[in-house]
Formats: sequence, C-alpha cells, structure tokens
Amino acid sequence: MVPPSALGARHPEVERLRRLLRRRSDRASERAFVVEGPKLVAEAIAAGAPLEVIYVAEGAEIDLPATDAPVHVLQRGVLERVADTVTPQPVLAVCRAVDVPLDAVVATFVVVCVDLQDPGNAGTILRSAEAAGAGAVVFAGASVDVSNPKAVRASAGSLFHVPVVNGGDAVEVLDELGRRGLRRLGTVARAGEPLDDADLTVPVALVLGNEAHGLPPEVDAVLDGHLTIPMAGRSESLNVGMATAVLCFETARQRRTRG
Repeated sequence: MVPPSALGARHPEVERLRRLLRRRSDRASERAFVVEGPKLVAEAIAAGAPLEVIYVAEGAEIDLPATDAPVHVLQRGVLERVADTVTPQPVLAVCRAVDVPLDAVVATFVVVCVDLQDPGNAGTILRSAEAAGAGAVVFAGASVDVSNPKAVRASAGSLFHVPVVNGGDAVEVLDELGRRGLRRLGTVARAGEPLDDADLTVPVALVLGNEAHGLPPEVDAVLDGHLTIPMAGRSESLNVGMATAVLCFETARQRRTRG
C-alpha cells in the first residue's frame, strides 16, 4: 500500500535521495544508489536487483512489476528539486550496490576500463559488453563511479545484467586476470595488431584507457598485446564507448562463428 501522506522536500528520506544523487562518497559509504525512471526501475525489479524503496511523484500513474520494495509518494515539485535531470522522471528507487568483488568474477571475456572519466561512456560500455556476452566489466584505477546517475541511465539496465567490479588498482586487477589465463589486450589508436587479425576466441581481457590520455605506462607494461581498430576514413580514433562496442562485438562474432 502507498502511504497516505506524501513526503516533502525536507523529509530525511528526500535529503538522502539528494545526497545519493549528488555525492559519490555517500553512495560509497551507504553502498546504495538511485535508479531513475519507470523503465529502469522496472528493469531493476525484473532483474531481481536489491531495491530498498521506490518513490513516486504525487499524481503520477506508474505501472511497475510486482515488488516487495515499499512505495512512498513525494509531494508535487519535490522530484524537480531532487532529480539529476532537467526533466525528472516520475519515479525513483534506491537500490543497494550491485557491484561484485573481482574474486567473484568467473569469465573468459572481460572488459577492463582504466581511468575512464565520463559516466555516459561507462553506461555505453556496460550496454555493449552485456549485449555482446561479456562475463564482466571492471572499472579500475581512477575510473568514474559506475553508480553515478548518468552512468546508471546510460547503461539502460545493463548494470543489472552483467557483473560489474567497481574499483581496484589497475595493475593488480590485470595481474590477477593474467594469473587466471586471460590474454590482456590494450586498445590503442595505431600500431597495434589489427582487430580483424587478432584471435579473440581465447580467454581475453579487453583493456580500455582514459578518453584523453589512453592507457598509463604502468598498465601498458603488464599487457600481453595491443589492438587497433582499422579505419578507412580520416578519423584518427573512435570515442571509447564506440570503440568498445566494435571490440566487444568482434569478440562475440569470432566466438560465435569459430565455435
């Protein structure tokens, strides 16, 4: 049942929503983040994500799947003051953290992001990795927080369907993946092995660097090789999100066609 009294802007739960949307430190300390919009909240419910509570704008008619999470109503105008977007969605949910430790990852196809900064790129990478069948995505080094509201929105629900490791020293992460037998391949704009020549049917970790600076030297030193996407046009490189999509789907294609 929806409680009869709507929550105002100064209610402690609303203040918590505001903090979780704006502060990485609060998301980290509380191990919780905010999911915005009916579609994403429904996706989280369908995936069995650990939702704590759902908030609905007063007067909004929302059709969500059945869930045990309590539903609270927010007074008119509260969402506009709290939400992270210019045009707020009529429903928000607080979800407990869904990331996993590296030790829990068992996969032969992993995407590793090192010092990735843009949350939109993080979400795009999650979508591509999940769609191509990657076993996990690791955000290492000084990478953006994957529970950032923009990253959550850009993931379009993939955050709930592919194992995500949020944090960790990049060299240590790659050392561990190497010990597990994964071939660690860094992506570079030029001088790497052409993507269509590489054998991606072996256990592999695709390693992407920072949008502006690429992979740092200490990470480059522990790689097993480099990949370059051949391009016929004048562009020197692709956006990291686009490049990841190309890499992931070439990996999926090879594994599908070569058994």
